[in-house]
Amino acid sequence: MGETGKEEYKIQSFDFESQKLLKTALKDPSNVDLDKVANVIVDQSLKDCVFSKEAGRICYTIIQAESKQVGQSIFRRSLLNRLQQEYKDREDLRNRSLQAWICYVTFICNIFDYLKVNNMPMMALVNPVYDCLFRLAQHDSLQKEEEVDCLVLQLHRIGEQLEKMNSQRMDELFSLLRDGFLLQEGLSSLSQLLLLEIIEFRAADWKMTDAAQKYYYSEVTD
Repeated sequence: MGETGKEEYKIQSFDFESQKLLKTALKDPSNVDLDKVANVIVDQSLKDCVFSKEAGRICYTIIQAESKQVGQSIFRRSLLNRLQQEYKDREDLRNRSLQAWICYVTFICNIFDYLKVNNMPMMALVNPVYDCLFRLAQHDSLQKEEEVDCLVLQLHRIGEQLEKMNSQRMDELFSLLRDGFLLQEGLSSLSQLLLLEIIEFRAADWKMTDAAQKYYYSEVTD
């Protein structure tokens, strides 16, 4: 009960009908339109950055419930189809709304973190996630603190898992980040600090040393 209770608590920002739909999907997925559920979750994730950080857990719960109940994965297929659709339009999304773009990246990284097949991340998500992170590492994105912040947060969360799936692309991504840190003009001091911190974090095998924690987090709070 504790786990489902927590899931339900996170859907209070939805309208009444959507809340009812999601509550049923979490407990009895065969009784709802799972295509609709996937769309409701993605739509909310693009609008609500707080929800986009938690949506992976809810999706995981629905997938587990569906698997136990009917042994299928209609919801997962619908979710991945919708993610792919948004992925194809990602540049339009970014141009239309920076916040929706950041919510999308947060959401797809969250899904990558939670949805596993035989305890491994889903191969279908590896390149789309990398492509989104590469977009955040381009010159124009590094000029925007909110995109740098999103990039660094996602790398803290899933960088180690991603590197295991494709280390060459991680090397290429960090080459971009180092160039951005060293060569790019116009970076804010916070963006420089965040980039230096994530470069050192990866160099330390995706672990934060006590000294680094003290240095970076006293800098951020000062």
